[in-house]
Amino acid sequence: MHIVLHQPEIPQNTGNIGRTCVATGTSLHLIEPLGFRLNEKEIKRAGMDYWEKLDVTRYIDYEDFKEKHPGAKIWYATTKAKRSYTDVSFGMDDYIMFGKESAGIPEEILVDNEESCIRIPMGHDIRSLNLSNSVAIVLYEALRQNEFKGLETEGELHRLHWKE
Repeated sequence: MHIVLHQPEIPQNTGNIGRTCVATGTSLHLIEPLGFRLNEKEIKRAGMDYWEKLDVTRYIDYEDFKEKHPGAKIWYATTKAKRSYTDVSFGMDDYIMFGKESAGIPEEILVDNEESCIRIPMGHDIRSLNLSNSVAIVLYEALRQNEFKGLETEGELHRLHWKE
């Protein structure tokens, strides 16, 4: 899977998303301009020691991203979409794009790709969810649809034997 952040603004969100990507074996794609420098301590703090393990690629702009991924299936997460993220079928090589925290994905991109726009249902009085939460919600649905391929799906309890 691939997560694409279009001009993210808040380093802590990007750090959290990077950590989620490492935990799920997902690639992260960052479309500039970024609202921060990648060496900022907020990114490292949110991403913890996982940041060095992250498969991350940067792009000058949206056109640069599109040129480097011709024919890629891209889902555009937006509050302006007509259908829910649960109503589509995600493939393991799909890209899921999220926009910047203050404005989302630019309207012209959404209009050109309306059939690939998806949303997370929420109440009428809420403008949007936190970016890192939105990424986690949609990414885990995409991974669930693909049977969490490559991920550990079972844990193991270590039972302690207490003396009576």
